[in-house]
Amino acid sequence: MTQLDTSTAIMDRLCEELDELTPEAQKAARYVLENPRDAGVLTVREIADAANVKPNTLVRMARQVGFEGYDDFREPFREAIRRGDASLPDRVRWLQDVQKRGEIDALYADMVTSALRNIEETFAHIDTERLKAAAELLWNSRSVYTLGVGVNSANAINFTYLARMSMVEFHAIPRPGSTPSDDLAWVDERDALIALTCRPYRSEVVEAVELAKEQGVKIVAISDSPASPIIRAADYGFVLATDTSQFFPSSVSTIALLETLLSFIIASASEKLVDRVEKLQARRHDLGLYREDPQ
Repeated sequence: MTQLDTSTAIMDRLCEELDELTPEAQKAARYVLENPRDAGVLTVREIADAANVKPNTLVRMARQVGFEGYDDFREPFREAIRRGDASLPDRVRWLQDVQKRGEIDALYADMVTSALRNIEETFAHIDTERLKAAAELLWNSRSVYTLGVGVNSANAINFTYLARMSMVEFHAIPRPGSTPSDDLAWVDERDALIALTCRPYRSEVVEAVELAKEQGVKIVAISDSPASPIIRAADYGFVLATDTSQFFPSSVSTIALLETLLSFIIASASEKLVDRVEKLQARRHDLGLYREDPQ
């Protein structure tokens, strides 16, 4: 028979085989059909209790639709969660189940592999000429605003911190006590906005991009899909790979891309940046902000 390698294929097979299952197996199958997320996050005993059947019934059901056992049956549902096709609570339950099942080494390997793969896939699809053009646009702008909320707030702040070591008119928004729309109230075609958001897309970021575009601001968008609303509205859009076993999108490729973008901005900038960095470093040393190497 055709290998059932996706949760959707398993659901289709359960529907096809439902009438041929025993009454108890039908109860188990109906529970999975109605609660597919549970198949990836709950143990066989928990599923059995929820479906009001014995654990062995789930094993027999799995075998009847083409699997050697229930663990093989549930693996495509777990894979769907790894890909992010699940709610945040379900992903948390899955991570906790990994620990209970003694699979923490496999989780470690998944995290390392996905981090490396995300960076590789992200940069494999970046057009360096477009990145250079975006960097030149940002350097030539009057002011640059970097917008991120939630997990991307820290990414926006870190990028702005690094940029401001040599360039003054970089601002992370929303500022404390403010909103993105307020922070962009007086921007115009002389300014630029770097916007960050991944699925589920934050409405305040999408709305801020739309507002800024209406005001003539140039948009550099960083998101996880060419169909992302901020990518489609951008002058320059860059798509990230954000796959992870965690319950939130990975920031590894976001940080790597922002650092690369900043390096392109500095490469495009005038030589006065060198003087600014030298003065900043000298000032920090004068203020005693660095612990001197005893050697």
